Amino acid sequence: MDRTARSISPLVSKRWRELAEEAARIENRPSVLHYDGHGRRIDRIQRPMETEAMESEIFSLGVFSSQTPMWSRLVQLLLIYQNGEACIACPMVCTEGLIALLDRFADNPHTQAILQHCKEGVDGQFGIGAQYLSEIQGGSDVPANVVEAVPDGDSWKLYGPKFFCSATHADYAVVTARPQGSDKVGIFVMHSWKNKEKEERNNFTVDRIKWKMGTTELTTAEITLDGARAYQVGPLDRGVANVTGIVLTTSRLTVGLSSAANMVRAAREARLYAEFREAFGQPIAHYPLVAGQLQNLDHRAQSTLAGAFSVYRDFLSLPDGFRGGLSADEPDPIRRLRFRVRELVMLQKVVASMDSTDVLREAMSIFGGHGIMEDFSALPRLFRDSAINELWEGPRNVLLTQMHRDLQRVAGWYSTRQFVQDLLSGTPEEVVEPLAAEAAQLVAHKSLLTPDQETIEVARRWDRLADDLMHAYQDQALSEVTHSSDQHSSKVS
Repeated sequence: MDRTARSISPLVSKRWRELAEEAARIENRPSVLHYDGHGRRIDRIQRPMETEAMESEIFSLGVFSSQTPMWSRLVQLLLIYQNGEACIACPMVCTEGLIALLDRFADNPHTQAILQHCKEGVDGQFGIGAQYLSEIQGGSDVPANVVEAVPDGDSWKLYGPKFFCSATHADYAVVTARPQGSDKVGIFVMHSWKNKEKEERNNFTVDRIKWKMGTTELTTAEITLDGARAYQVGPLDRGVANVTGIVLTTSRLTVGLSSAANMVRAAREARLYAEFREAFGQPIAHYPLVAGQLQNLDHRAQSTLAGAFSVYRDFLSLPDGFRGGLSADEPDPIRRLRFRVRELVMLQKVVASMDSTDVLREAMSIFGGHGIMEDFSALPRLFRDSAINELWEGPRNVLLTQMHRDLQRVAGWYSTRQFVQDLLSGTPEEVVEPLAAEAAQLVAHKSLLTPDQETIEVARRWDRLADDLMHAYQDQALSEVTHSSDQHSSKVS
Protein backbone atom coordinates (compact mmCIF):
# COMPACT_ATOMS: atom_id res chain seq x y z
CA MET A 1 0.00 0.00 0.00
CA ASP A 2 2.80 2.39 0.84
CA ARG A 3 4.56 1.68 -2.47
CA THR A 4 1.29 2.19 -4.33
CA ALA A 5 0.61 5.49 -2.60
CA ARG A 6 4.13 6.79 -3.21
CA SER A 7 4.08 5.79 -6.87
CA ILE A 8 1.05 7.91 -7.78
CA SER A 9 1.26 10.65 -5.13
CA PRO A 10 3.46 12.97 -7.27
CA LEU A 11 0.97 12.65 -10.14
CA VAL A 12 -2.01 13.34 -7.89
CA SER A 13 -0.31 16.30 -6.22
CA LYS A 14 1.08 17.92 -9.35
CA ARG A 15 0.05 16.82 -12.84
CA TRP A 16 -3.47 15.52 -12.14
CA ARG A 17 -4.20 18.37 -9.74
CA GLU A 18 -3.28 20.90 -12.41
CA LEU A 19 -5.31 19.07 -15.04
CA ALA A 20 -8.31 18.91 -12.70
CA GLU A 21 -8.11 22.63 -11.97
CA GLU A 22 -7.87 23.54 -15.66
CA ALA A 23 -10.75 21.25 -16.59
CA ALA A 24 -12.91 22.92 -13.94
CA ARG A 25 -12.72 26.34 -15.56
CA ILE A 26 -16.16 27.47 -16.66
CA GLU A 27 -15.17 27.78 -20.32
CA ASN A 28 -14.12 24.11 -20.30
CA ARG A 29 -17.46 22.66 -19.24
CA PRO A 30 -18.50 19.68 -21.38
CA SER A 31 -21.00 20.11 -24.18
CA VAL A 32 -22.66 17.98 -26.83
CA LEU A 33 -22.34 18.46 -30.60
CA HIS A 34 -25.47 16.90 -32.04
CA TYR A 35 -24.58 16.99 -35.78
CA ASP A 36 -21.41 16.93 -37.83
CA GLY A 37 -20.76 19.19 -40.81
CA HIS A 38 -22.70 16.87 -43.10
CA GLY A 39 -25.87 16.92 -41.01
CA ARG A 40 -25.26 13.44 -39.58
CA ARG A 41 -26.45 12.90 -35.97
CA ILE A 42 -23.40 12.05 -33.87
CA ASP A 43 -24.07 13.44 -30.36
CA ARG A 44 -20.37 13.94 -29.74
CA ILE A 45 -19.52 14.64 -26.11
CA GLN A 46 -16.93 17.42 -26.17
CA ARG A 47 -14.58 17.61 -23.20
CA PRO A 48 -11.31 19.51 -22.68
CA MET A 49 -8.10 17.69 -23.51
CA GLU A 50 -7.05 17.98 -19.84
CA THR A 51 -9.97 15.79 -18.80
CA GLU A 52 -9.32 13.21 -21.49
CA ALA A 53 -5.60 13.04 -20.70
CA MET A 54 -6.18 12.61 -16.96
CA GLU A 55 -8.88 10.00 -17.52
CA SER A 56 -6.65 7.97 -19.84
CA GLU A 57 -3.70 8.08 -17.44
CA ILE A 58 -5.74 7.14 -14.36
CA PHE A 59 -7.68 4.30 -15.98
CA SER A 60 -4.42 2.92 -17.40
CA LEU A 61 -3.40 2.15 -13.80
CA GLY A 62 -5.74 -0.84 -13.89
CA VAL A 63 -7.16 0.06 -10.49
CA PHE A 64 -9.92 -2.57 -10.77
CA SER A 65 -7.77 -5.32 -12.24
CA SER A 66 -7.57 -8.66 -10.45
CA GLN A 67 -3.83 -7.97 -10.29
CA THR A 68 -4.37 -4.94 -8.01
CA PRO A 69 -4.73 -5.86 -4.31
CA MET A 70 -7.95 -4.53 -2.81
CA TRP A 71 -6.25 -2.35 -0.19
CA SER A 72 -3.92 -0.88 -2.80
CA ARG A 73 -7.01 -0.07 -4.85
CA LEU A 74 -8.47 1.79 -1.89
CA VAL A 75 -5.31 3.83 -1.37
CA GLN A 76 -5.18 4.84 -5.04
CA LEU A 77 -8.84 5.89 -5.00
CA LEU A 78 -8.37 7.86 -1.78
CA LEU A 79 -5.55 9.87 -3.32
CA ILE A 80 -7.25 10.36 -6.68
CA TYR A 81 -10.49 11.54 -5.07
CA GLN A 82 -8.64 14.31 -3.23
CA ASN A 83 -8.75 16.18 -6.54
CA GLY A 84 -12.56 16.16 -6.50
CA GLU A 85 -14.88 14.79 -9.16
CA ALA A 86 -12.85 16.08 -12.13
CA CYS A 87 -14.86 13.78 -14.44
CA ILE A 88 -12.93 10.93 -12.85
CA ALA A 89 -14.65 9.92 -9.62
CA CYS A 90 -18.05 9.11 -11.14
CA PRO A 91 -16.70 7.18 -14.16
CA MET A 92 -14.45 5.19 -11.84
CA VAL A 93 -17.18 4.17 -9.41
CA CYS A 94 -19.59 3.43 -12.28
CA THR A 95 -16.92 1.20 -13.81
CA GLU A 96 -16.34 -0.48 -10.46
CA GLY A 97 -20.08 -1.17 -10.12
CA LEU A 98 -20.26 -2.54 -13.66
CA ILE A 99 -17.32 -4.86 -12.96
CA ALA A 100 -18.88 -6.05 -9.68
CA LEU A 101 -22.11 -6.83 -11.51
CA LEU A 102 -20.45 -8.65 -14.41
CA ASP A 103 -18.07 -10.53 -12.13
CA ARG A 104 -21.19 -12.23 -10.80
CA PHE A 105 -23.40 -12.44 -13.89
CA ALA A 106 -21.33 -12.29 -17.11
CA ASP A 107 -22.52 -15.50 -18.75
CA ASN A 108 -22.14 -14.92 -22.50
CA PRO A 109 -19.39 -13.78 -24.88
CA HIS A 110 -20.76 -10.23 -25.08
CA THR A 111 -20.83 -9.50 -21.35
CA GLN A 112 -17.58 -11.39 -20.79
CA ALA A 113 -15.85 -9.20 -23.40
CA ILE A 114 -17.16 -6.06 -21.67
CA LEU A 115 -15.92 -7.36 -18.33
CA GLN A 116 -12.48 -8.07 -19.78
CA HIS A 117 -12.23 -4.60 -21.33
CA CYS A 118 -13.21 -2.77 -18.13
CA LYS A 119 -11.40 -4.96 -15.60
CA GLU A 120 -8.16 -6.11 -17.22
CA GLY A 121 -8.03 -3.92 -20.32
CA VAL A 122 -7.50 -4.82 -23.98
CA ASP A 123 -4.13 -3.90 -25.54
CA GLY A 124 -3.51 -1.53 -22.64
CA GLN A 125 -6.83 0.28 -23.08
CA PHE A 126 -9.46 0.12 -20.33
CA GLY A 127 -13.20 0.41 -20.86
CA ILE A 128 -15.22 2.95 -18.90
CA GLY A 129 -18.66 2.29 -17.45
CA ALA A 130 -21.72 4.43 -16.73
CA GLN A 131 -25.09 3.97 -15.01
CA TYR A 132 -28.40 4.93 -16.62
CA LEU A 133 -30.97 4.19 -13.93
CA SER A 134 -33.04 7.31 -13.21
CA GLU A 135 -36.16 8.32 -15.09
CA ILE A 136 -38.04 11.58 -14.67
CA GLN A 137 -41.11 10.01 -13.08
CA GLY A 138 -39.13 7.80 -10.70
CA GLY A 139 -35.85 9.31 -9.53
CA SER A 140 -34.74 7.07 -6.66
CA ASP A 141 -37.84 4.94 -7.23
CA VAL A 142 -36.23 2.47 -9.65
CA PRO A 143 -39.28 0.13 -9.69
CA ALA A 144 -41.21 3.01 -11.34
CA ASN A 145 -39.04 2.68 -14.49
CA VAL A 146 -40.94 2.61 -17.77
CA VAL A 147 -38.06 2.16 -20.23
CA GLU A 148 -38.94 -1.06 -22.06
CA ALA A 149 -36.68 -3.96 -23.04
CA VAL A 150 -37.81 -5.99 -26.08
CA PRO A 151 -36.20 -9.40 -26.72
CA ASP A 152 -34.24 -9.69 -29.97
CA GLY A 153 -32.45 -13.02 -30.39
CA ASP A 154 -29.57 -13.29 -27.91
CA SER A 155 -29.91 -9.62 -26.96
CA TRP A 156 -32.53 -6.99 -26.16
CA LYS A 157 -33.54 -3.62 -27.59
CA LEU A 158 -34.22 -0.75 -25.20
CA TYR A 159 -36.80 1.99 -25.76
CA GLY A 160 -37.57 5.13 -23.76
CA PRO A 161 -36.02 8.14 -21.98
CA LYS A 162 -33.49 8.18 -19.16
CA PHE A 163 -33.33 11.45 -17.28
CA PHE A 164 -30.08 11.44 -15.27
CA CYS A 165 -27.21 9.69 -17.03
CA SER A 166 -23.78 10.48 -15.62
CA ALA A 167 -20.53 9.63 -17.41
CA THR A 168 -22.41 9.79 -20.73
CA HIS A 169 -19.07 9.70 -22.54
CA ALA A 170 -18.42 6.14 -21.27
CA ASP A 171 -17.93 3.03 -23.41
CA TYR A 172 -20.67 0.98 -21.68
CA ALA A 173 -23.66 1.59 -19.46
CA VAL A 174 -25.66 -0.38 -16.91
CA VAL A 175 -29.32 0.29 -17.74
CA THR A 176 -32.49 -0.65 -15.87
CA ALA A 177 -35.52 -1.49 -18.01
CA ARG A 178 -38.82 -3.33 -17.80
CA PRO A 179 -38.91 -6.48 -19.99
CA GLN A 180 -41.81 -6.37 -22.42
CA GLY A 181 -44.98 -7.65 -20.78
CA SER A 182 -43.42 -7.84 -17.29
CA ASP A 183 -44.12 -5.90 -14.11
CA LYS A 184 -40.52 -6.45 -12.95
CA VAL A 185 -37.39 -4.40 -13.69
CA GLY A 186 -34.31 -6.06 -15.15
CA ILE A 187 -30.68 -4.99 -15.56
CA PHE A 188 -28.98 -4.73 -18.93
CA VAL A 189 -25.59 -3.58 -20.16
CA MET A 190 -25.17 -1.81 -23.47
CA HIS A 191 -22.41 -0.46 -25.69
CA SER A 192 -22.41 3.28 -26.26
CA TRP A 193 -21.46 2.94 -29.91
CA LYS A 194 -22.08 0.69 -32.85
CA ASN A 195 -18.86 2.10 -34.28
CA LYS A 196 -16.90 4.47 -32.04
CA GLU A 197 -14.46 5.62 -34.73
CA LYS A 198 -17.31 6.60 -37.05
CA GLU A 199 -19.29 8.07 -34.13
CA GLU A 200 -22.28 5.84 -34.75
CA ARG A 201 -24.32 5.71 -31.53
CA ASN A 202 -26.01 2.51 -30.38
CA ASN A 203 -29.52 3.69 -31.31
CA PHE A 204 -29.90 6.39 -28.68
CA THR A 205 -29.64 10.15 -28.64
CA VAL A 206 -27.95 12.44 -26.13
CA ASP A 207 -30.64 15.09 -25.79
CA ARG A 208 -28.91 17.62 -23.57
CA ILE A 209 -26.15 18.02 -20.97
CA LYS A 210 -27.31 18.85 -17.44
CA TRP A 211 -26.27 22.21 -15.94
CA LYS A 212 -25.30 21.31 -12.37
CA MET A 213 -24.02 23.35 -9.42
CA GLY A 214 -21.24 20.82 -8.76
CA THR A 215 -19.32 18.06 -10.54
CA THR A 216 -19.48 20.42 -13.50
CA GLU A 217 -16.68 18.61 -15.37
CA LEU A 218 -18.78 15.45 -15.42
CA THR A 219 -20.95 14.74 -18.46
CA THR A 220 -24.45 14.15 -17.10
CA ALA A 221 -27.17 14.02 -19.74
CA GLU A 222 -30.72 13.18 -20.67
CA ILE A 223 -30.91 10.46 -23.31
CA THR A 224 -33.57 8.70 -25.37
CA LEU A 225 -33.15 5.01 -26.17
CA ASP A 226 -34.60 4.00 -29.54
CA GLY A 227 -33.78 0.33 -29.99
CA ALA A 228 -30.37 0.39 -28.29
CA ARG A 229 -28.95 -3.13 -28.30
CA ALA A 230 -28.22 -4.44 -24.82
CA TYR A 231 -27.51 -7.69 -22.97
CA GLN A 232 -29.27 -9.14 -19.97
CA VAL A 233 -27.35 -9.18 -16.69
CA GLY A 234 -28.67 -11.51 -14.00
CA PRO A 235 -32.25 -12.77 -13.54
CA LEU A 236 -34.86 -10.47 -15.04
CA ASP A 237 -36.99 -10.55 -11.90
CA ARG A 238 -34.06 -9.55 -9.65
CA GLY A 239 -33.07 -6.33 -11.35
CA VAL A 240 -34.02 -3.97 -8.53
CA ALA A 241 -32.40 -6.19 -5.89
CA ASN A 242 -29.17 -6.52 -7.88
CA VAL A 243 -28.90 -2.87 -8.90
CA THR A 244 -29.50 -1.82 -5.29
CA GLY A 245 -27.45 -4.54 -3.60
CA ILE A 246 -24.47 -4.47 -5.97
CA VAL A 247 -24.32 -1.38 -8.20
CA LEU A 248 -25.71 1.30 -5.87
CA THR A 249 -24.09 -0.15 -2.75
CA THR A 250 -20.71 -0.01 -4.52
CA SER A 251 -21.35 3.62 -5.43
CA ARG A 252 -22.41 4.50 -1.89
CA LEU A 253 -19.25 2.91 -0.51
CA THR A 254 -17.25 5.20 -2.77
CA VAL A 255 -19.21 8.29 -1.70
CA GLY A 256 -18.01 7.59 1.84
CA LEU A 257 -14.40 7.31 0.68
CA SER A 258 -14.53 10.41 -1.52
CA SER A 259 -16.11 12.36 1.35
CA ALA A 260 -13.18 11.36 3.54
CA ALA A 261 -10.77 12.37 0.77
CA ASN A 262 -12.38 15.82 0.53
CA MET A 263 -12.16 16.29 4.29
CA VAL A 264 -8.53 15.17 4.50
CA ARG A 265 -7.53 17.68 1.84
CA ALA A 266 -9.63 20.46 3.37
CA ALA A 267 -8.17 19.95 6.86
CA ARG A 268 -4.61 19.75 5.51
CA GLU A 269 -4.83 22.88 3.38
CA ALA A 270 -6.62 24.88 6.08
CA ARG A 271 -3.91 24.04 8.62
CA LEU A 272 -1.04 24.79 6.22
CA TYR A 273 -2.59 28.12 5.28
CA ALA A 274 -3.26 29.04 8.93
CA GLU A 275 0.38 28.34 9.79
CA PHE A 276 1.53 30.50 6.86
CA ARG A 277 -0.92 33.44 7.01
CA GLU A 278 0.00 36.14 9.52
CA ALA A 279 -2.35 38.72 10.98
CA PHE A 280 -1.56 41.26 13.69
CA GLY A 281 1.97 39.95 14.00
CA GLN A 282 1.48 36.20 14.31
CA PRO A 283 0.25 33.20 12.29
CA ILE A 284 -3.52 32.95 12.51
CA ALA A 285 -3.14 29.32 13.67
CA HIS A 286 -2.06 30.74 17.04
CA TYR A 287 -5.42 32.37 17.71
CA PRO A 288 -7.61 30.15 19.93
CA LEU A 289 -10.74 30.33 17.78
CA VAL A 290 -8.77 29.32 14.68
CA ALA A 291 -6.85 26.65 16.62
CA GLY A 292 -10.16 25.21 17.80
CA GLN A 293 -11.49 25.16 14.25
CA LEU A 294 -8.38 23.38 13.02
CA GLN A 295 -8.66 20.75 15.75
CA ASN A 296 -12.28 20.15 14.80
CA LEU A 297 -11.37 19.82 11.11
CA ASP A 298 -8.55 17.41 11.90
CA HIS A 299 -10.72 15.22 14.12
CA ARG A 300 -13.63 15.07 11.71
CA ALA A 301 -11.32 14.27 8.76
CA GLN A 302 -9.32 11.63 10.64
CA SER A 303 -12.34 9.89 12.15
CA THR A 304 -14.18 9.86 8.81
CA LEU A 305 -11.11 8.43 7.09
CA ALA A 306 -10.65 5.79 9.79
CA GLY A 307 -14.35 4.97 9.50
CA ALA A 308 -14.10 4.62 5.72
CA PHE A 309 -11.22 2.16 6.09
CA SER A 310 -13.18 0.25 8.73
CA VAL A 311 -16.25 0.03 6.49
CA TYR A 312 -14.00 -1.23 3.69
CA ARG A 313 -12.55 -3.88 6.01
CA ASP A 314 -16.08 -5.01 6.84
CA PHE A 315 -16.91 -5.11 3.12
CA LEU A 316 -13.87 -7.27 2.40
CA SER A 317 -15.01 -9.72 5.09
CA LEU A 318 -18.18 -10.50 3.10
CA PRO A 319 -18.11 -13.86 1.29
CA ASP A 320 -18.39 -13.05 -2.45
CA GLY A 321 -18.75 -9.31 -1.83
CA PHE A 322 -22.01 -7.42 -2.28
CA ARG A 323 -25.14 -9.32 -3.31
CA GLY A 324 -28.62 -8.40 -4.39
CA GLY A 325 -30.92 -8.88 -1.40
CA LEU A 326 -30.45 -11.13 1.63
CA SER A 327 -30.29 -14.88 1.21
CA ALA A 328 -31.83 -17.12 3.87
CA ASP A 329 -29.50 -20.00 2.92
CA GLU A 330 -26.43 -18.50 4.65
CA PRO A 331 -25.48 -19.14 8.29
CA ASP A 332 -27.02 -16.57 10.63
CA PRO A 333 -23.69 -14.86 11.52
CA ILE A 334 -22.92 -14.28 7.81
CA ARG A 335 -26.49 -13.21 7.13
CA ARG A 336 -26.32 -10.63 9.92
CA LEU A 337 -22.89 -9.45 8.76
CA ARG A 338 -24.15 -8.98 5.19
CA PHE A 339 -27.13 -6.97 6.43
CA ARG A 340 -25.00 -4.90 8.79
CA VAL A 341 -22.49 -3.96 6.09
CA ARG A 342 -25.22 -2.97 3.65
CA GLU A 343 -26.85 -0.69 6.25
CA LEU A 344 -23.48 0.64 7.34
CA VAL A 345 -22.63 1.65 3.77
CA MET A 346 -25.88 3.63 3.54
CA LEU A 347 -25.32 5.18 6.96
CA GLN A 348 -21.79 6.24 6.06
CA LYS A 349 -23.00 7.69 2.78
CA VAL A 350 -25.61 10.00 4.31
CA VAL A 351 -23.47 11.12 7.27
CA ALA A 352 -20.03 11.44 5.67
CA SER A 353 -21.30 13.33 2.63
CA MET A 354 -23.05 15.93 4.81
CA ASP A 355 -20.06 16.15 7.18
CA SER A 356 -17.82 16.69 4.18
CA THR A 357 -19.82 19.73 3.08
CA ASP A 358 -19.69 21.14 6.62
CA VAL A 359 -15.94 20.54 6.93
CA LEU A 360 -15.23 22.14 3.56
CA ARG A 361 -17.30 25.19 4.47
CA GLU A 362 -15.44 25.59 7.77
CA ALA A 363 -12.07 25.06 6.06
CA MET A 364 -12.95 27.77 3.53
CA SER A 365 -13.58 30.18 6.41
CA ILE A 366 -9.95 29.78 7.55
CA PHE A 367 -8.93 31.41 4.26
CA GLY A 368 -11.11 34.45 4.93
CA GLY A 369 -12.21 36.20 1.74
CA HIS A 370 -9.86 34.04 -0.30
CA GLY A 371 -11.85 30.99 0.79
CA ILE A 372 -14.49 31.62 -1.87
CA MET A 373 -12.02 32.43 -4.66
CA GLU A 374 -12.05 29.56 -7.14
CA ASP A 375 -8.63 30.50 -8.51
CA PHE A 376 -7.05 30.65 -5.04
CA SER A 377 -7.77 27.10 -3.84
CA ALA A 378 -9.71 24.00 -4.83
CA LEU A 379 -11.95 24.11 -1.74
CA PRO A 380 -14.90 25.95 -3.37
CA ARG A 381 -14.94 23.36 -6.16
CA LEU A 382 -14.73 20.49 -3.68
CA PHE A 383 -17.53 22.14 -1.66
CA ARG A 384 -19.83 22.13 -4.69
CA ASP A 385 -18.88 18.54 -5.53
CA SER A 386 -19.60 17.52 -1.94
CA ALA A 387 -23.10 18.99 -2.12
CA ILE A 388 -23.74 16.74 -5.13
CA ASN A 389 -22.47 13.73 -3.17
CA GLU A 390 -25.17 14.39 -0.56
CA LEU A 391 -27.79 13.66 -3.25
CA TRP A 392 -26.00 11.18 -5.51
CA GLU A 393 -27.17 7.55 -5.18
CA GLY A 394 -30.04 8.49 -2.88
CA PRO A 395 -30.61 11.63 -0.76
CA ARG A 396 -30.54 11.46 3.01
CA ASN A 397 -34.30 11.22 3.53
CA VAL A 398 -34.67 8.34 1.08
CA LEU A 399 -31.83 6.26 2.52
CA LEU A 400 -32.79 6.83 6.14
CA THR A 401 -36.36 5.77 5.33
CA GLN A 402 -34.96 2.67 3.63
CA MET A 403 -32.84 1.82 6.68
CA HIS A 404 -35.84 2.16 8.98
CA ARG A 405 -37.82 -0.19 6.75
CA ASP A 406 -34.89 -2.64 6.48
CA LEU A 407 -34.51 -2.92 10.26
CA GLN A 408 -38.23 -3.61 10.61
CA ARG A 409 -38.07 -6.34 7.95
CA VAL A 410 -35.25 -8.25 9.67
CA ALA A 411 -36.53 -7.80 13.24
CA GLY A 412 -37.50 -11.48 13.41
CA TRP A 413 -33.90 -12.66 13.09
CA TYR A 414 -31.84 -9.54 13.87
CA SER A 415 -33.10 -7.19 16.57
CA THR A 416 -32.38 -3.48 16.26
CA ARG A 417 -30.69 -3.45 19.66
CA GLN A 418 -28.33 -6.28 18.64
CA PHE A 419 -27.66 -4.55 15.33
CA VAL A 420 -26.47 -1.39 17.09
CA GLN A 421 -24.39 -3.38 19.58
CA ASP A 422 -22.69 -5.29 16.76
CA LEU A 423 -22.19 -2.12 14.73
CA LEU A 424 -20.44 -0.40 17.65
CA SER A 425 -18.45 -3.38 18.87
CA GLY A 426 -15.58 -2.14 21.02
CA THR A 427 -17.29 1.14 21.88
CA PRO A 428 -17.83 1.78 25.62
CA GLU A 429 -21.15 0.44 26.91
CA GLU A 430 -22.19 3.85 28.24
CA VAL A 431 -22.09 5.14 24.66
CA VAL A 432 -23.71 2.11 23.02
CA GLU A 433 -26.66 1.53 25.35
CA PRO A 434 -28.47 4.87 24.90
CA LEU A 435 -28.03 4.63 21.11
CA ALA A 436 -29.31 1.04 21.05
CA ALA A 437 -32.33 1.95 23.19
CA GLU A 438 -33.19 4.96 21.01
CA ALA A 439 -32.83 2.95 17.79
CA ALA A 440 -35.05 0.14 19.10
CA GLN A 441 -37.74 2.60 20.15
CA LEU A 442 -37.72 4.44 16.79
CA VAL A 443 -37.73 1.29 14.69
CA ALA A 444 -40.77 0.11 16.66
CA HIS A 445 -42.71 3.02 15.14
CA LYS A 446 -44.93 1.50 12.47
CA SER A 447 -43.69 3.52 9.48
CA LEU A 448 -41.89 6.70 8.47
CA LEU A 449 -44.37 7.21 5.64
CA THR A 450 -47.40 8.25 7.69
CA PRO A 451 -47.89 12.06 7.42
CA ASP A 452 -48.80 12.82 11.03
CA GLN A 453 -47.05 14.91 13.69
CA GLU A 454 -45.99 11.88 15.74
CA THR A 455 -44.20 10.36 12.75
CA ILE A 456 -42.58 13.69 11.88
CA GLU A 457 -41.07 13.83 15.38
CA VAL A 458 -39.91 10.18 15.12
CA ALA A 459 -38.33 11.02 11.76
CA ARG A 460 -36.47 13.98 13.30
CA ARG A 461 -35.10 11.76 16.04
CA TRP A 462 -34.15 9.08 13.49
CA ASP A 463 -32.29 11.71 11.47
CA ARG A 464 -30.30 12.84 14.54
CA LEU A 465 -29.63 9.24 15.55
CA ALA A 466 -28.03 8.52 12.18
CA ASP A 467 -25.31 11.11 12.85
CA ASP A 468 -24.78 9.86 16.41
CA LEU A 469 -24.46 6.23 15.29
CA MET A 470 -22.02 6.93 12.47
CA HIS A 471 -19.90 9.31 14.53
CA ALA A 472 -19.66 6.71 17.30
CA TYR A 473 -18.59 4.12 14.70
CA GLN A 474 -16.00 6.50 13.22
CA ASP A 475 -14.63 7.48 16.62
CA GLN A 476 -14.24 3.81 17.52
CA ALA A 477 -12.38 3.21 14.25
CA LEU A 478 -10.10 6.16 14.98
CA SER A 479 -9.41 4.87 18.48
CA GLU A 480 -8.34 1.52 16.97
CA VAL A 481 -5.89 3.34 14.71
CA THR A 482 -4.58 5.49 17.56
CA HIS A 483 -4.20 2.47 19.86
CA SER A 484 -2.38 0.50 17.15
CA SER A 485 -0.10 3.47 16.45
CA ASP A 486 0.71 3.87 20.14
CA GLN A 487 1.55 0.18 20.43
CA HIS A 488 3.80 0.39 17.38
CA SER A 489 5.57 3.46 18.79
CA SER A 490 6.18 1.63 22.08
CA LYS A 491 7.69 -1.35 20.28
CA VAL A 492 9.94 0.90 18.21
CA SER A 493 11.08 2.73 21.35
